[in-house]
Order: sequence, then structure tokens, then C-alpha cells
Amino acid sequence: MEEILIAGFGGQGVMSMGQLIAYAGMNEGKYVSWLPSYGPEQRGGTANCAVVVSEEQVGSPLVSRPSTAIVLNNPSYEKFEPLVKQGGLLVVNASLISKATERSDIKVLNIKATEHANVLGNPKVANMVLLGAFLEETGILSDESILEALKKVLSPEKHSLLGINRRALELGRSLAGNVKI
Repeated sequence: MEEILIAGFGGQGVMSMGQLIAYAGMNEGKYVSWLPSYGPEQRGGTANCAVVVSEEQVGSPLVSRPSTAIVLNNPSYEKFEPLVKQGGLLVVNASLISKATERSDIKVLNIKATEHANVLGNPKVANMVLLGAFLEETGILSDESILEALKKVLSPEKHSLLGINRRALELGRSLAGNVKI
């Protein structure tokens, strides 16, 4: 069972990442839960979601000690880095997070996702770069399932963005092997 916590500012694609993982898990016949949580602000405020992907039924959507945390900003890093289970994974948007973990009991992927997304031509795909790195490290879901789920998450008028999202996912996978700590 993979218990994932994804956190950042509203507008960074936190909820979309969670939905993609949940839909892709369903596409692969796994049991999933997705639980969003928003701060009191709207766009630009804090947002996080918990996703559970399992071969067995999910007893609770709550995730208090994630096996993986994907953090996109400093406040999320500070809040969720200490909660990652021993032996777990921390995926960090190193473009926006300046802190380094002092923990030696977890794997850390520091990915300059925003910078890489800018090189691809769209800073909004930074979340997909991080998602690709997470998928490469965990092997939990296939790119095909994620990209099929993306067709559900993106509105039809945004399906023109499927190509750049695919490239961002692939880039994140390739970066994961180069930044392990």
C-alpha cells in the first residue's frame, strides 16, 4: 500500500496530481482513495491531498504518516517532511524549496521541477515533472494509466496540453535517476 501526501500552494496542480494518481490506480484495477484539503484562501493558499493506492481495500482515506510526500513549497516541506515514514520517499520541488532534510532514514528526490517546466515551455507542468520522478522511484503506476487519467482531469478544451504533460512526465522519470540522495 502506498500512502501519498501531496502539498503546495493552490494553483500548483496539487489536487490534479492526486486525482491523476487515483484515476490511474483505478485504471489499473487497484483500490484508491483521494482526500483533498484546502486552506482558507483560494488560489495561492495552501492545498494538500492524501492518496492511497493499494492492492487491497482501503480502510481509511486519512494519511497521517505518508510513505511518500511530494512537496511543492516551503510551508508544505516544513509541515510534511517530518511525517514521512522511516524508509519513505520525499519528493521536493527544489526550484522553490531551499531547505535540505537532515533525515537519513528516508529517500529524497530534489527535482528543480519549475526550472525544468520552464525549459519545456510551460511552468504549470512542474507538477508533472515531480509526478514522473515519483513514478520512476516507486514504480506504482504506468505512464499510460496516468496519461489516460489526464484525459479525465483536463477539460476537453485543454487536451492540447496532453503532449507537454507527457514530455514533463518523461522528463521527471529521467531526472529521478540523477538526483537520488
